[in-house]
Amino acid sequence: MFGRRNKQSAPVESTASKKTEQGATGDATTKHGAPASDPPADGPYDSTEVPVADGESDGRLDLGSVRLPLVDGAQLQVEMDEVGGLRFLHLLTEVGRITVSAFAAPRSAGMWHEVVGELAQSLKDDGSAVRFEDGLWGREVVGVGEAATLRFVGVDGPRWMVRCVAAGPDESQEPLAELARSVLQDTVVVRGVEPLPVRSPLPMTLPEVLAQQLEQARQQHEAQQSVGGPD
Repeated sequence: MFGRRNKQSAPVESTASKKTEQGATGDATTKHGAPASDPPADGPYDSTEVPVADGESDGRLDLGSVRLPLVDGAQLQVEMDEVGGLRFLHLLTEVGRITVSAFAAPRSAGMWHEVVGELAQSLKDDGSAVRFEDGLWGREVVGVGEAATLRFVGVDGPRWMVRCVAAGPDESQEPLAELARSVLQDTVVVRGVEPLPVRSPLPMTLPEVLAQQLEQARQQHEAQQSVGGPD
């Protein structure tokens, strides 16, 4: 569940600029129904802790279960599952790839502590050299492989756990780790109220504009295949 998975990617590339001047709109309420106060200084945030935003007015991309901060100069790559649902959305930056996902967790904190050991063993089984580093939220798992270095950063929240995976060349690890932590620190998790099995991925959806781009890319690919014929 929390290890690396074989990719079946469908890229939808779009330059994403982080909005720093626009504020959020709408009224926010806490989990108890009272108006929300100013967001905490450090995230990642639960959706009850931040004002409700309209679209990308707060500089974040709405993916359903997560609102992902936009990064200057980054491109977006979409990875779909076997039935056409959104599995991951990757931020492709000049120092590496960043992927944020959220999972259902028990009310008691500590799921990331359990997952760390499983991730480390999975990386070792794949032949990577594994090390642990202390980050902003505790232990991070780093796996150094032949193709890339992977860094896993996790944070426990109220009935959710959010995970950030940073992948890139080993020589870019310092700036990539800093950028990944910055992205995770500004991420908002939308847990929802529905009961879900522990460790289940929280459902993600594409914004309408990206969904349209993906469909156009699919249609263009099918048209090219039809003109070119089978190999």
